[in-house]
Amino acid sequence: MMHAASAAGSIGDVPGLLVGHAQDERALTGCTAILIPGGGVCGVDVRGAAPGTRETDLLAPTAHIERVHGLCLSGGSAFGLDAASGVVAFLEERGLGYDARGWCVPLVPAAVIFDLGIGDGYVRPDRAMGYAAAEAARPGAVAEGNVGAGCGASVGKLAGIERAMKGGVGTACVCLEGGLLVGALAVVNALGAVVDSATGARIAGPRAEDGTLFDDDIALIVARERARTAEGGNTTLVVVATNARLTKAGATRVALLAHDGIARAIVPAHLSGDGDVAFAVSTGEHEAGVDLVGTLGARVTAVAIARAVRAARPAGGLPAAGAP
Repeated sequence: MMHAASAAGSIGDVPGLLVGHAQDERALTGCTAILIPGGGVCGVDVRGAAPGTRETDLLAPTAHIERVHGLCLSGGSAFGLDAASGVVAFLEERGLGYDARGWCVPLVPAAVIFDLGIGDGYVRPDRAMGYAAAEAARPGAVAEGNVGAGCGASVGKLAGIERAMKGGVGTACVCLEGGLLVGALAVVNALGAVVDSATGARIAGPRAEDGTLFDDDIALIVARERARTAEGGNTTLVVVATNARLTKAGATRVALLAHDGIARAIVPAHLSGDGDVAFAVSTGEHEAGVDLVGTLGARVTAVAIARAVRAARPAGGLPAAGAP
């Protein structure tokens, strides 16, 4: 079986998916649209204590709806949920959606990150930006770094935003013999540090006064609690996609396991100010067990997170791992 470190490609390699970004590089915010023109079985696991989401309840295994037609990941905190309306409009124009007694209703669950702290926080992804991201959606290679929902993302905020580093969007995909594909896309805006899951080495995170990476997370958490510093404004969003045939319950299990990948790549993860959300999408008919798909999903999630910060560029006064 392929090791996580060897994962390459992008979530766009999974048949049935189109991915597009739109961003405002001056204001440092943006959104990412993942279109599923043929519909996809989708599950979600919301692990963060401070999430911002739209239409995630319909992904419950007990909910009536079986397939969704897109996902929208966005900056702008709660304001950025408006971007999903643009993705919905794009799909409706093309007749792609749920047939509700003759009405085409595209189903586009969404989740957001808080990126108001850098750039211009009064500029947020809106309906027009969501439409532009959907219009830009293509199969295959997906741009990484300061693009889409990762345009204003930052990581390593345990020591404060002034000692943080640039986050972004990352993606990866694995293909096993026989044709099973499992890909992931991550928007990395974490409070904690990002590590290489294969080596444990820190890639980006809180910086000490001399600019080196600070590695005592407990000391930073204790300092924040003593100062009663709010921990809001942090989130990692993940989408795992596969050509395996999954039920909604199976997709929900894969989404749950994707959080294992978040915990391997972000230290610490799932804190009280994090809004971590993982989606899982099935677009094909390949025969594969949920445990295999979920395990691979966790691995490519960890790789996608590392790629996000390695691809990031300095912005908003924050250095980046690849170009400090």
